[in-house]
Amino acid sequence: MAKFTKLGGLLAGAAFAVSGALTGAAAFAADYTLTISSWAPPTHGINAAMWPKFIEMVEEATDGKVTAELKLGIAPPPAQMDLIMDGAADASIIFHGYQPGRFVATKLIELPGYEGSAEAASVAYWRAYEAHLAAANEHRGVKLIALHTHGPAQLHSSEAVTSLDAIEGMKVRIPGGVGGDVGAALGATGIQVPAPKVYETLASKAADGVVMPMESRKGFKLTEVAQNVYELPGGLYRGSFAFIMNEDSFADLPEDLQAALEEKVFGEPLSRAIGAIWDEIDATGRTETESTEGNAINMASEADLAKFTEMATAIQTKVIEEVSAAGIDGQAAYDMIKAEMAAN
Repeated sequence: MAKFTKLGGLLAGAAFAVSGALTGAAAFAADYTLTISSWAPPTHGINAAMWPKFIEMVEEATDGKVTAELKLGIAPPPAQMDLIMDGAADASIIFHGYQPGRFVATKLIELPGYEGSAEAASVAYWRAYEAHLAAANEHRGVKLIALHTHGPAQLHSSEAVTSLDAIEGMKVRIPGGVGGDVGAALGATGIQVPAPKVYETLASKAADGVVMPMESRKGFKLTEVAQNVYELPGGLYRGSFAFIMNEDSFADLPEDLQAALEEKVFGEPLSRAIGAIWDEIDATGRTETESTEGNAINMASEADLAKFTEMATAIQTKVIEEVSAAGIDGQAAYDMIKAEMAAN
């Protein structure tokens, strides 16, 4: 049974009055309100920009018949997939690296060495999914409605890091997936905590640094606890995310609304839109760093970049083999992502 609420007349008006997450006059006209579960901080770009964009696209595609309301803190990040499968919410965002072993094909987009924006990567990711990665059926049990990646992840630390060799022996918060492979190759001691816990992990000195995209400078207040950035062109890795929906919630919508969402929102349109937003919040994070006293961005040397490129090649080979072992043509999917990103 779908978990969304069918609203009409006075009931719709009452729902709008108590929920600021519904948007404008469309909330009064909406017949269906989806519940979104999100685990990021309230002011993070995921909640401040990505989900509002999703709601805007859904309302526009359905002439206001479908809207959504955002709820925070329902469950921690690793539990979101099961939460949606169980129908406790209608839609959510998941980070694939939080569930080691559950996702393999998604690691392809996380590889270091890609050149291009988060928007270009997200579009390439969706197209490679349709052409190759969908065969792995790793999102079984939920409806996959978008795939995207964040921008290049960099090292953020309280003490300045100015060389690749200095990372060896550091205690670094690194997510699962390819981020873990990169951390191991660099000789860091990996500490795995969800993104919402990075501030307290750094503040308590439980970690020397974290590897995250530039948006985290503002989104997770790293300018306060990790004043230094060690930046590699192209980053250490890219994170893999999915927007997912409860299958029954989608199936219970009228067929014309399903068709409108499939045509105008789900898949490449939504993937492109949220990838573009990540580019914007990465830029905001950089600006925040540059304007905050005591913060610094230290660029990797050409020698360090060459050394990391060699490490990255070995990781690429390993991941392509892993994906191929899962029944996907890993090399073809990897080549497609690179070509699509170059074209965008």
